[in-house]
Amino acid sequence: MANVANSMQAITLAKAEENFILRKQQVPTPVRQESELLIRVEYVGLNPIDAKLAKSGFAEWQYPHVLGLDAVGTVVDAPVDVSPNVGDQVMWHANIRQQGMLADYVAVPNFAVSKLPEGLSPQTAAALPSAGMAALVALDKLQIKGGEKLLVEAGAGAVGQFAIQFAKQRGAIIFTTAAKKTHTYLKKIGADECFDYNDKQLLKKFKMALGHSEFDAVVDSIGGDNTIRNIELVRFCGKIACLNGLPAIPPDLLFFKAPMINIVSLSGAYLTHSLCAQQRMSFMGNLLMNSVNDGSIKTPSIIPIAYEAEAITQALQRQLQGDVFGKQVVSVTG
Repeated sequence: MANVANSMQAITLAKAEENFILRKQQVPTPVRQESELLIRVEYVGLNPIDAKLAKSGFAEWQYPHVLGLDAVGTVVDAPVDVSPNVGDQVMWHANIRQQGMLADYVAVPNFAVSKLPEGLSPQTAAALPSAGMAALVALDKLQIKGGEKLLVEAGAGAVGQFAIQFAKQRGAIIFTTAAKKTHTYLKKIGADECFDYNDKQLLKKFKMALGHSEFDAVVDSIGGDNTIRNIELVRFCGKIACLNGLPAIPPDLLFFKAPMINIVSLSGAYLTHSLCAQQRMSFMGNLLMNSVNDGSIKTPSIIPIAYEAEAITQALQRQLQGDVFGKQVVSVTG
């Protein structure tokens, strides 16, 4: 493990609170355990969950805590005869209960990473894990088939963009909600009908577009009252994949629609110690990177962020405001 010092720089959260404070500081370099890789971090993709956790924290965190769940880096130390190995560039989604990825070095289970294919930009790869994997899990749970009518909420978000494209590959008819300025782009990547989420006549326009039919399935990335509205819009025994938890749903509505409700959680793979689920993330990582590399899937536009506390704080605040059209990616190596 040549040229790796005992301490490193990291972006740390002093404590979780509404007006959270990040700072760059020296922390101990992690020591990899058996079956782990020590990785020099190069890029970290920021997600809405990172911003929410900066405010609310997580029960098992110790502070100061390093944020960040999605990253790309190069393996600098590894067990003998494992793959990937030293020198390989890899991408992964990390364990929510452990220290995060906004650091010079991290230790990650070797079976949870995906090796970058030749020709794929590492900055692009860092934009894929959380959003791309969540979209794939949602569509798998919904078992989308050709000809089904799918509503993708927040289509301009990273999850929405991936869901639209993968659902189009499966032959779905795709409806989506998004800011009007993004509609042209979303139609280019596969949306059949786009609706302005600010439109006060949105519900009426949904029903006009559907005619006498209803949605077969919904990718619900917003939650709250939207989830209840979406259950009202799906057909009897329709399917909904919820990425943001469940509100209190009126019992009468549940009996009336008998929906198949699915919860999407990447963090559960680590929280339940499911090695199969962690390996599945590696397989999904390969699918995402190969799909981008062969041009069948487009990534959200990359918004570069400096590896500085103030720049990352501002980036996370933009995530909370919900107006990021693209993917914010921190360049750790400069």
